[in-house]
Amino acid sequence: MRPKRILPSSGHGGHLRRVRARRRLGRDVRTPGCAASAIQRDLRGAGAGRYVERADDTARILDAYLHRILEDPWSDEEGARSSLLAILGIEIDGEERVDTDLALRRLAFDEANSSAIAGALLSARTNARGAREVVSSEMWECLNVTWHALPQQRRAADRLGPHAYLRFVRERAALFFGLADSTMSQDDGWRFLVLGRSLERVDMTARLLSVRVLDASHAPDWTMLLRASGADESFLRTHGGSGDAARIAEFLLLDRLFPRSALHALATAEQCLVELGPDPGRAGVPDPARRPIGQVRTRLDYAETDRLLSQLPTLLVDLQDACLLSSQAIATRFFQYAPPVAWALER
Repeated sequence: MRPKRILPSSGHGGHLRRVRARRRLGRDVRTPGCAASAIQRDLRGAGAGRYVERADDTARILDAYLHRILEDPWSDEEGARSSLLAILGIEIDGEERVDTDLALRRLAFDEANSSAIAGALLSARTNARGAREVVSSEMWECLNVTWHALPQQRRAADRLGPHAYLRFVRERAALFFGLADSTMSQDDGWRFLVLGRSLERVDMTARLLSVRVLDASHAPDWTMLLRASGADESFLRTHGGSGDAARIAEFLLLDRLFPRSALHALATAEQCLVELGPDPGRAGVPDPARRPIGQVRTRLDYAETDRLLSQLPTLLVDLQDACLLSSQAIATRFFQYAPPVAWALER
């Protein structure tokens, strides 16, 4: 519920006119408390963007894994589910049997865990509710309707299978970000939201590829990584049927045009940070949030594609570290009491 607006008495009319005039001239300076409150709302918008992206990515990965198990029933299903849980940072008791029901409970339906789809959407809704002045009414309605529709979608998943539930989440996430682009002014609130989404995309791509690097029998094949990233059709249009490992890794990490590639997401995040805090300095980049993003983005920009696979293990660790360092620096710089949006059970 939005707080009630306190209407000024008629005696404050002159003061309000002077304040409005200063704002039109760009000379209004907010009090520290008001500024901190506005920044906190912007950071909640960033949290909403990151959690919606997390729900979207988790739904894509889970759907791709389930399709793989259906298409290849002779594969190591328990190993595949274990690698899926590892990608998404879910720890399990060693005595638990890792079956499809467990994977769905922990990754799709668990409201208490922000790494699961339901938990991420709940966190996104909570953040958006605290940032009602930042997100548009249509975005809020999108999240609110999505959250209240999840129980019905879960009941349908119990009867008909989980694919409709996962498709519903992907479609609602696309609607949310489409509304953000079409109904929000591209000011700091919008930049924070896009920043959160971009950092989450980088982290998720790194998590996906890190399991492939293990090269275990249950690790996802390269084609499945494309499907889990929503990149299969774009890859085919760009490279045709040549789906070798080096070319797929290059597409997911280095492609400048695909919006879910690590390089594209890093460039977007860096541009948001530049616009959020222009640096007037003449040497170096003192911004601790922008520095790790810029450093790893430069490495990808000038990476040698023929050596990419051999450098992949180190590069993926550096990508995840850069996202974590940047998230911590953003919280410290813009609002010191707001913790960074991190994965559950992340160390």
